[in-house]
Amino acid sequence: MLAVLALTATAALSVGAGSAAAAPDSGSATGSSSGSGQAGDFYLPPTPLPDGEPGQILRSEPYALAWAMPGQQGQLPANATRIMYLSADTHGEPAAVTGTYLEPTLPWHGPGPRPLIAVAPGTQGQGDQCAPSKTLAELIHYTFPLDIWVSYEMITVYALLARGMAVVMTDYHGLGTPAVHDYVNRAAEAHAVLDSVRAAEALTGISRPSGIFGYSQGGGAAAAAAELQGEYAPELDVRGTYAGAPPADLRDLMLSAPAVNGIIPGVIGGFGTGLLGYVLNGIVANHPETAPIIDAATNPAGKQMMAELADTCIGEAVFRTMLRPATWYTTGGRMPAQIIDSSPELSAIIDEQRIGRRKPIAPVLIAAGTNDDVLTYPQVRRLAVDWCAHGATVQLDTTAWLPPLFPSTAIGHLLAYLPATFAAHDWLTQRLAGAPAPSNCSALP
Repeated sequence: MLAVLALTATAALSVGAGSAAAAPDSGSATGSSSGSGQAGDFYLPPTPLPDGEPGQILRSEPYALAWAMPGQQGQLPANATRIMYLSADTHGEPAAVTGTYLEPTLPWHGPGPRPLIAVAPGTQGQGDQCAPSKTLAELIHYTFPLDIWVSYEMITVYALLARGMAVVMTDYHGLGTPAVHDYVNRAAEAHAVLDSVRAAEALTGISRPSGIFGYSQGGGAAAAAAELQGEYAPELDVRGTYAGAPPADLRDLMLSAPAVNGIIPGVIGGFGTGLLGYVLNGIVANHPETAPIIDAATNPAGKQMMAELADTCIGEAVFRTMLRPATWYTTGGRMPAQIIDSSPELSAIIDEQRIGRRKPIAPVLIAAGTNDDVLTYPQVRRLAVDWCAHGATVQLDTTAWLPPLFPSTAIGHLLAYLPATFAAHDWLTQRLAGAPAPSNCSALP
């Protein structure tokens, strides 16, 4: 739900497009892209997938960033390499995931080797055209009539590059590649983020200190990666994770928010109703046995909404669904709470997405806004409490100065983004420098 920031970034940034520059050697790359070099060809995974370890590079190619300038060592602020790497889906089965590795052309002035930051992107959409590794190469993506998009994550990425930090940003499972993007799926997102670090290390041949960084959907993916790292990727040298406004408990977000005239503040009301379509599409793709349940629960408008949104970026999804209550799309006008409560299968799947049941082994910074109208404060705070109870090192930074502004329009969510993001840059820089991580667990009941 950061579409407004994407449009703001379009107007605010004014650097010119640079030319493609030489990328780091592809290391263990196999099946590297060749021939026409068309982006559409790049995103088709090899069939069958080769045997290999998670993070293995399947193919790579350099490309020109849209917002860049020519420099003595290539592009400023970084040389970009599009990558496809092995990862795992929500069931632990091998899957091909794409992303971008960015090698900065600015020096790193901190201690030790240049660090690597895995950026978990916020909500992009469910259409393949929304993949960050595609939109970073476009000034503006537009297809008539409503498909307009800019990668707002350039704000996060370029700020990190300006500090001399290398960046790898996953597209997530199914975004760009033929599979369905299983939006806010805990396991698939965690695998994609952690394996992006492995892929960057395979691409460059360098193992180095790393961090994980994300807000909104990206905050949930970062949080899931942080708590799964100990069992899934313990060899990685992760020094810290920033999880901004994470959707840690989908049950809470969909069941607990009070409804006003059928519009639910949070992820399924106001300007965010379309997110429900993304969630349902992902559930059906990962659990085909739920298709009859969801089919029975959605009316013709709901079925049309799910089909249309499967090919959209979030900006178009907002335009198509904003200000329509969730009950507009359900059979008998039932609220999502009622649908989930009536289905043990859906209840179990939603419960599986809960983040906070494992201990992160590296320090974590969580950002939460008390008046966030998309990813509500109580469930974010509970994540911090849960992790503290597991013995993790957790700092919960709460934004309380923002009053409630136009609830359900995502304004409360958007306004917290920039201050939280730049504060997190400083926090992560300190972790990479070896400074002790702060914790306010003792202040949380």
